[in-house]
Amino acid sequence: MNKDELLKIKENALERHIPIIMDDTLEVIDKYLTEKRPEKILEIGTAVGYSAMCFSEYLKDGGKIDTIERDEERIAEAKENIKKVGVEEKINIYEGDAVEILPTMNDKYDVVFIDAAKGKYPFFLEHALRMLKDDGIIFADNILYKGYVMSDYNKHKQRTAVTHLRQYIKETQNLRLKYWKLEMDWQLQRKELKNSYSSSMIE
Repeated sequence: MNKDELLKIKENALERHIPIIMDDTLEVIDKYLTEKRPEKILEIGTAVGYSAMCFSEYLKDGGKIDTIERDEERIAEAKENIKKVGVEEKINIYEGDAVEILPTMNDKYDVVFIDAAKGKYPFFLEHALRMLKDDGIIFADNILYKGYVMSDYNKHKQRTAVTHLRQYIKETQNLRLKYWKLEMDWQLQRKELKNSYSSSMIE
């Protein structure tokens, strides 16, 4: 991996205000990926490919990342970036809308990273869980929707998306949940025994 090129890509994305995974989030995920050494990662929301390239360093030998992106310009840039960094053999880009692509996928993944349209998070989570291995983990960026999911917020145009996401999280079982307030990220992990979310976290 060409880390000098990766740094240039990061700096360029930040200068252009392109949303990429932040260092604090990477630091949290690093601890898990270092221990897990995943074989397969699914990413929903490629952007310019920065997060996928960062994750590729943790893959087992022969491991693969499948990442989904619908923006044609971002796809072209991500492909170029992935080639510059030298990890094109590790990353496969699905081109199109994740809402259409996810139902056609049936592979099993060690890790799923979601950083896409927040209004579609319940849909993304449903399919992520369907394809997650029994000991797998989901990292979802800003799933609290700037805190609205855990509040009485009801004035914003995305009110319906927030309500649906809050209800989906509350009803889903067989998971262990953690969240990091700084970045509003959540970690969802399967458990062998069913365990519903703590009501104090959701209500």
